[in-house]
Amino acid sequence: MTNPPSKSRRATAESMATKQRDVSVSEFFAKNRHLLGFDNSRKALLTTVKEAVDNSLDACEEAGILPEVWVRVDQPQPGRFRVAVQDNGPGIVKKQIPLIFGKLLYGSKFHRLRQSRGQQGIGISAAGMNGMLTTGRPMQILSKTSKRSPVHYFQLQVDTKKNQPEIINGKGEGIDIASGEKGLQYMRDQDIDWESRYPEKESKIAEAKTSVAQTDDSDAPEAEAQPESLDTSAAEQKNAKRRTAERKAAAGKTNEPKLIENKPGSEVESGTRVTSPIPT
Repeated sequence: MTNPPSKSRRATAESMATKQRDVSVSEFFAKNRHLLGFDNSRKALLTTVKEAVDNSLDACEEAGILPEVWVRVDQPQPGRFRVAVQDNGPGIVKKQIPLIFGKLLYGSKFHRLRQSRGQQGIGISAAGMNGMLTTGRPMQILSKTSKRSPVHYFQLQVDTKKNQPEIINGKGEGIDIASGEKGLQYMRDQDIDWESRYPEKESKIAEAKTSVAQTDDSDAPEAEAQPESLDTSAAEQKNAKRRTAERKAAAGKTNEPKLIENKPGSEVESGTRVTSPIPT
């Protein structure tokens, strides 16, 4: 004797409504990390470095500072990389640090009507979220806004359910490290990396640029003397000189502010450092 087939319970509109809920943007991207460029460890490493460096360059550009960017990639233990990027930009005010690095779709570039490196406010926070999900380690951020201001130090991760930052250290408020030698000694004792001074010597890139400029200067007299050797009319020579004078005058009247340059060996007065773990 066979048992009669059991009647399946059909869903009703009311029962289906109880199962529906909001999905936060961070929860969506946590399950679809490939959409952000975190398909594998190699792409994750490349994307993390790119997003951090892009942020550094944008910050220095807006502040009119000649950028100095330190990039460090090491392997503290088997199966895990650590990426650290520091810049000499204007820094970030304390209350904005957790939101910038711990909340997806939070940024200042989305509503601008001009081209920029990143606009969505996803990149660097997604890199930290990927590191947290794959290694269980939080992202570390240090930022300083002036020579005498403290260094704001945060260890944070993304709450993917709420798309909100979770601050791990300082009882949920982060830590302010004093400026000066006292603060630097504290960071050394706590094994916190921070580039406090610019390199003593110019980089090879700067030396190469100087060499190219000197070569151009040495060739300039020959370039100027060349038209005189040509069989051209006096009117053509006069027009050529006039156009050259107009170009020089236009270059001198530019409204772009002069970049703040960095003296080798001097103190880094402001900037931001981001450290994120990445699995191999």
